Amino acid sequence: MHRDRDFFEPEHEDFRSVVRQFVEREVAGRLEEWDERRIIDRATWLAAGKHGLLGIAVPEPLGGGGTVDYRFRCVLAEELAAVGAASLNSGFALQDDIFIPYLLRLGTDEQQRRWLPRLCAGELIGAIAMTEPSAGSDLQGITTTAVPDGDEWILNGAKTFITNGIHSDLVIVVARTGAPGEAGPPPFGLFVVERDTAGFERGRKLRKIGLHAQDTAELFFTDVRVPAGNVLGDPRRGFVYLMENLPLERLSIAVTSLGAAASALAWTADYVRERHAFGKPLAAQQSIQFTIAEIATEVDVTRGYVRDAVRAHNEGRLTPVDAAKAKWWSTEVHKRVVDRCLQLFGGYGYMAEYPIARAYVDARVQTIYGGSTEIMKLLIARDVLGRFS
Repeated sequence: MHRDRDFFEPEHEDFRSVVRQFVEREVAGRLEEWDERRIIDRATWLAAGKHGLLGIAVPEPLGGGGTVDYRFRCVLAEELAAVGAASLNSGFALQDDIFIPYLLRLGTDEQQRRWLPRLCAGELIGAIAMTEPSAGSDLQGITTTAVPDGDEWILNGAKTFITNGIHSDLVIVVARTGAPGEAGPPPFGLFVVERDTAGFERGRKLRKIGLHAQDTAELFFTDVRVPAGNVLGDPRRGFVYLMENLPLERLSIAVTSLGAAASALAWTADYVRERHAFGKPLAAQQSIQFTIAEIATEVDVTRGYVRDAVRAHNEGRLTPVDAAKAKWWSTEVHKRVVDRCLQLFGGYGYMAEYPIARAYVDARVQTIYGGSTEIMKLLIARDVLGRFS
């Protein structure tokens, strides 16, 4: 029932052609190499910048695409999913949907001129350091501190599970700027730490069960001096800023999951048409047909909600609750779809060279990061029922 022409317009399809050229030349043949090295080379980021795939929402004078139409980001996510490039999509999504929006919303003219053109060109890679060893979904548990000292802030703490952590040239660090227990939102600040800053160290490149090529790392800050010119917004309103950006982050994850689930379905439909068992194609067996029908229905129903959420975001009316619904539902569908699709591939689905195998392990984190499914359900329940002690 879904029709792309009702969602995408000619300019999006023109952009899709550019993305496909990039994927064919720079991505499709590199996935196994990246997985083995557990990192994506920076040349790929530079190539993405040359193709105009980064900083889509950044104004043209600052080197970006000059459009806030999120459908262009949907096109990029779909085309990367079509070849199973989830690790690369994760890095790009972090740059465009999480890091850059903070600069667009909070950055001074000087900060934007200093950083945005190079982020759009792929010359700089961004990361955001929220999660700590003992503070994940509970951001109020953050213990990293920033203490003012003249025109600088002194930063101390440790972060973990940081996407783009190894490559990152700029890291937005979330740090506590006031005493715990103060009235109102927790007093946090957002501090941009640059790659070669004294006291900033990268720890391990973390080994994960999926997204092998995504450079996820531990980061450490020991008496790091951050100049006032690297503070984003009010250094006591960081928690509010984080909450304001969460709907886009969760929409980004939902779009990624939708694209990945749709690609898994497409690969599996091709496979069961071609693969024979007991003298006939797998697709001729009723049990296979029923499974494909169920998967296709789940993907299409999810597509309808996620695309409505994209429209709402474009119009400035996507609420945190609706973004939470899109995030938890699409990621759970994603996880369920790739599991059932792998089953239809049989033994071949367990072989790492098949895209469905990579998709299976890459899918697992989607229900965890950006706020777990359980956290999303709590947000929705509070909206419906109110708060209960």
